[in-house]
Amino acid sequence: MQAKKKTFTTRMQTIEEKIQQLNPMSQREVENFIEFMLQRDIPRRPAKKLRQDWGGALKEFREQYTSLELQRKSLEWREG
Repeated sequence: MQAKKKTFTTRMQTIEEKIQQLNPMSQREVENFIEFMLQRDIPRRPAKKLRQDWGGALKEFREQYTSLELQRKSLEWREG
């Protein structure tokens, strides 16, 4: 275990030395890349199962609107 930790520490020092040799703009790029990698590696919650309990919820408007108009209207109601 001790050898692994030393190898990791040595690697981090080597990486730090290489970054210090870069110009400031490149150092910022490295920092941005690290931030990107951290964001990418965040565990994501599993997607929720799609709800299907809304079926028929707009049937009272069946005679008043076409299906396309109902779709647009429902978006307006949701946003408003």
